[in-house]
Amino acid sequence: MIYQQTIAATAICAGIGVHSGERARLTLKPAPVGTGLVFKRLDVAEGQGVIEARGDLVHDVTLGTKLQNEYGTTLSTVEHLLAAVYGLGIDNMLIEVDGPEVPIMDGSSALYSELILRTGLKRQAAQAKFLRVLEPIEVVDGVKSAALLPVEDDMFYMDAAIDFNSGAIGRQRKSMTLTPETFSRELAFARTFGFYRDIKKLHQMGLGQGASLENAIAVEDDKVLNPEGLRAKDEFIRHKMLDAVGDLALIGHRLIGRYVSEQPGHSINNLLVRELLNAPEKWQLETVDRKVPVEFYHAAARAI
Repeated sequence: MIYQQTIAATAICAGIGVHSGERARLTLKPAPVGTGLVFKRLDVAEGQGVIEARGDLVHDVTLGTKLQNEYGTTLSTVEHLLAAVYGLGIDNMLIEVDGPEVPIMDGSSALYSELILRTGLKRQAAQAKFLRVLEPIEVVDGVKSAALLPVEDDMFYMDAAIDFNSGAIGRQRKSMTLTPETFSRELAFARTFGFYRDIKKLHQMGLGQGASLENAIAVEDDKVLNPEGLRAKDEFIRHKMLDAVGDLALIGHRLIGRYVSEQPGHSINNLLVRELLNAPEKWQLETVDRKVPVEFYHAAARAI
């Protein structure tokens, strides 16, 4: 049986927001069975800072995923942290933040994953509910598409491709089975990226105020500007898949199925999440009779 999990103890980190440029302190706390993933902003009026990690609360998908609650309180750039939480199999957690944006850290999920694994996970006294896709669900927006397809076993698979008119990126495709170990080994380290020519435009939009070569890959024409280069030749598609894991976490349950996407991004991912949540006849919740050994998480920790 696979049981719900939370973090074993409180963990704290801090950093700046890639878009706001503001420093924020993040506190990850254990949460009871059935809580789900819940954010709480500490810098707003009491009672107005709680924001559940839900797909229908996505307010903006411009270069990141921003949530907004019924009071108008927002929280930006939640996807890298949610990717780490979902990728490592955490069901319940309270995430306190004292600013408007989740810190970008190094532009990947690696530091969040390391923090969570170092703190440890705690098995809880209730089985985890998995969302099994029963019928294909697909959304299309121009050249972008994303789908969730049924599978015959009880695993979650990912297959995605990107195509950029840049010699530094080009066309990249990756397929994988998502587990805590594969997330840690294959996706967690992959950094966000952007084109140098877009920086001025971002600043005019009030975005990218905290962006630097310390927390993003910068591409100019056919070159990567970061002096250390890439962490993997296909780091770009790996990061797009990392983003997808974080966006799919907003479904609220671990998935059984296959995610397939061409030109994935936050907008198409959120359209897919909303389409899924609006079609309850195409999925069901179930428990899984599969054991995840402790060694699985040891392997995940070694992969970071």
